[in-house]
Amino acid sequence: MKTVCVLLLAVALSNALERGRDYEKDKVCKELAHLGKDDFRTLSLVLYSRKFSRGTFEQISQLVHEVVTLTEECCAEGAEPDCYDTRTSALSTRSCESNSPFPVHEGTPECCAKEGLERKLCMAALSHQQTEFPNYVEPTNDEICEAFRKDPRRFAEQFLYEYSSNYGQVPLALLLGYTKNYLSMVGSCCTSPSPTLCFLKERLQIRHLSLLTTMSNRVCSQYAVYGKEKSRISHLIKLSQKVPTADLEDVLPLARDITTILSKCCESTSEDCIAKELPEYTVTVCDKLSKRNSKLEECCQEETPLSIFTCIYFMPAAPVPELPSIEMPTNTEVCGQKNTKALDQYTFELSRRTPIPEIFLSKILEPNLKSLNECCDADDSSTCFTDKVSELKKELSSFIKKGQELCADYSENTFTTYKKKLVERLRTKRPEATSTELADLMTEHSDFASKCCSINSPPRYCATQIDAEMRNSLQ
Repeated sequence: MKTVCVLLLAVALSNALERGRDYEKDKVCKELAHLGKDDFRTLSLVLYSRKFSRGTFEQISQLVHEVVTLTEECCAEGAEPDCYDTRTSALSTRSCESNSPFPVHEGTPECCAKEGLERKLCMAALSHQQTEFPNYVEPTNDEICEAFRKDPRRFAEQFLYEYSSNYGQVPLALLLGYTKNYLSMVGSCCTSPSPTLCFLKERLQIRHLSLLTTMSNRVCSQYAVYGKEKSRISHLIKLSQKVPTADLEDVLPLARDITTILSKCCESTSEDCIAKELPEYTVTVCDKLSKRNSKLEECCQEETPLSIFTCIYFMPAAPVPELPSIEMPTNTEVCGQKNTKALDQYTFELSRRTPIPEIFLSKILEPNLKSLNECCDADDSSTCFTDKVSELKKELSSFIKKGQELCADYSENTFTTYKKKLVERLRTKRPEATSTELADLMTEHSDFASKCCSINSPPRYCATQIDAEMRNSLQ
């Protein structure tokens, strides 16, 4: 199938285009012949827009032009045997020049200090960190058609660049499927006698695919940052907070299931991996948890599995129920088991009692629970465990208190009301502050809250911001 060939090419382009080895050349040349120049160029544009998401359109376009040109020329019949290796070496050298037209990367100087194949391998491994805050804004219908009619090819390439660089964690096949459908819609509607009506009908047709694409980017972005085990803990925390009256036996398998789906689908070569896996997952979630929470039960009444998943994803944490106090797991419980059950149980119990966003709990629990596990290998594991538990209790208590202060009033109020309450708290805590200073503090803290006090806060950005805010917390 063509999709499989596209993804084989993706591997070649992403990981080895600059290597210049014969087997990589053969792979790329076969795909160029199979796809044709236009599709090869389109895929290259998508791949490099994802790889260098902070590069400008001009920089990405120049890189794609160079790559497509050298591939086309070196794959032509009668090309010199060393053409591919020579041209990729020249491309690597040009990337090291001070006036290079290609995307800028902080690691380039280190790569340029190397030579030969080592340099090319280093350059091939460079990539920008994917954004956790997509800022792509779709133009109006009139703006779309004006740009399309003026230069259809440039419009298509600009769209592919902007969408791919903003939604770089969408599984590649799914991203290619959506962008193809979107550009087909534009081509049809901008040549239609009634563009407005056409766009309305066509957007309804691709609405499901559009939602699947954006939701995939959200969940795969977090998975890319957390990895499999921390992602499992993250979903355990969220589910425990959303449905605090559930049992661990109901919540834990669901956290495992969604993590398994993401590990399987976020790098999948199948366009419909997530689309196939989510329906079964949402059925299980609704079966296990809908009777435990009225809001989740409402979500389960949505029309499609994807709508159900999206509704549950954006569900806020439920009010904390009245529950007895919890104790840290014992040395015997943690070290006497060959699984994570004791620590999972503690994570579950703490999460459903603690009204601060998952990002806070994940940040504090991971290193501390890891230290408890490490005690199992200590010479005197019992003493190590006792000391660690004492430290952990103090650290948890202080961290949770500060987290509650940082996010106080945010989830229960509109943003306008939240800011009013924030100003009142700031004025109480900083009575000596001037109006200007209070306004600056309000802006700083409200910006933090808007990004990091929701249940689905971006983990990489917020982990850094939490460290900064904890140092200057409201005390």
